[in-house]
Amino acid sequence: MEKFTRQFAAAAPAPRRAMAGVVGSGDLEVLVEPASDGATSITVTTSVDGKQAVWNAVLERMFDGAGLPAVNIDINDCGATPGVVRMRLEEAMEEAKKP
Repeated sequence: MEKFTRQFAAAAPAPRRAMAGVVGSGDLEVLVEPASDGATSITVTTSVDGKQAVWNAVLERMFDGAGLPAVNIDINDCGATPGVVRMRLEEAMEEAKKP
């Protein structure tokens, strides 16, 4: 099991909480809540060791310089592929941006 945190600059806080995915399905869950400090903080807990470089690539592609709302994100992963990670993050962020 591996756990790490990343931070990215962000715009105004997201208006609401959101969730995508189900960790018990062999996939992953993404839990999003508004942040008030103009930054996005992401904590990844994964059952797969040694894949932090892959996680960093996916997270940087989505959050680095994107101007997304400020949120705190917890990701609980059971070995999802990068494509599934991206899809669940996009689902959760779309829900969090709704008024």
